[in-house]
Amino acid sequence: MRNFRRSILTSRRTALGMGAGTAATLIGAPYVIRRARAQSDFDWKRFEGEHLEVFLSKNPRSALLQEHEAEFVELTGISVGSEQVPEQQHRQKQVIEFTSGSTSFDVTMTAYHVQKRLFAKGGWLEDLRPFLEDPELTPPDYDFADFSEGSVAYATQADGRMDTVPFNIDPWIVYWNQDLFAEAGIEYPDTYEGMLEAAKAIHAPDKGIYGVVSRGLKNANTPVWTGLMLGWDMEAVDAEGMLTTTSPEAIAAAELYKTLNADYAPEGVVGFNWNECQTSFMQGTVGMWIDGLGFAKPLEDAATSKVAGKVGYGVFPSGPTARHSPLFGSGLGVSAFSPRKEAAFLYCAWATNKVNQVRMLQSGAGAPCRNSAIFDPEVLASLAFPEQWAETLVESARIARPGLPVIIPVSEFRDIYGVALTNMISGADPAEELASATEQFRPVLEKSERA
Repeated sequence: MRNFRRSILTSRRTALGMGAGTAATLIGAPYVIRRARAQSDFDWKRFEGEHLEVFLSKNPRSALLQEHEAEFVELTGISVGSEQVPEQQHRQKQVIEFTSGSTSFDVTMTAYHVQKRLFAKGGWLEDLRPFLEDPELTPPDYDFADFSEGSVAYATQADGRMDTVPFNIDPWIVYWNQDLFAEAGIEYPDTYEGMLEAAKAIHAPDKGIYGVVSRGLKNANTPVWTGLMLGWDMEAVDAEGMLTTTSPEAIAAAELYKTLNADYAPEGVVGFNWNECQTSFMQGTVGMWIDGLGFAKPLEDAATSKVAGKVGYGVFPSGPTARHSPLFGSGLGVSAFSPRKEAAFLYCAWATNKVNQVRMLQSGAGAPCRNSAIFDPEVLASLAFPEQWAETLVESARIARPGLPVIIPVSEFRDIYGVALTNMISGADPAEELASATEQFRPVLEKSERA
């Protein structure tokens, strides 16, 4: 890993457009608390006795916050009730509660690639800039300048409001089974064409072996298709706000999605979200899995995974025109309806501090937004994951591009096109399905822009 660490030091000043950061070698929670208490100018106990409800989307990063939640409670004297909910139910509940004008939660996780513009339009989250600028609310070592420029841009609304603090970015990669690739006598593919050929070479359903797996469940599957579109240097909605979903490039991406999932994926893939894909891959019966970077930890757990120590981590292959890693991400925000906004912000500041960002990286739960986590050679040296995982993280972030259109009706977009993609897996024609879905979605998009 020596050469990789050296390259990280060299690229630290330039990669990802990030500014300088300080070292973030992980230290134990007791030290964190002692250090915080030693900051005499900052009153961590200012809101002692308050209670916060934190509403999280179910994923490894949320689990990490819950694992260390007692640290925040001890540090602040604020009690916390936190809940993880599968992402689709999480998003539905958020909208229902926000539109009602009252929320049961004070802090919530926000998916930038789905909810950014919707939440901005509703004014549902508090603008955190005044809190970040207040030395009585922001710990002196929080160091907001340590966040990457890209993550800050993702967290900032068009009008300049920052209604979340960046929590993670999640570039998509390809997990690949080294044993199955070796048995097939092939290398990791650099192109879409090569990925298709690799899936074909590995696929042996009579032996219970499948070439590839990706999300087939409607709504969850849409980012796979829009991510593939990036290989044609094409997004589903262009810079002028026009749909490109019936273009030759969009159809070609859909045809690739169909072939991969209809011809080379496990049976029942139309019902697969990320967790079913992960389970299949962990059984050692799938050659490649296309999904976010933050699912590595269970794969490397020898107690539950048959592929532990045998996983390859690959940068998203190149399409015919371009090579991009589809980028997704999330932040933590304070409900505009919370009566405990300042205490809620303190939780957000703790959750996104340097130590928790390093924990995210070290556990393989995702890609942190802080420079001091990604570019600290001591942190990289402490990783329990293969060197290839770290290399893939850095390179994927370098070529990352939003994996879904930044529009208000993203959920409707995912629902409508998700049904079309599911139909394709079952045999429907991609061009016809995209034409039908586009006709259905266009008035939804136009209405959202007029409102």
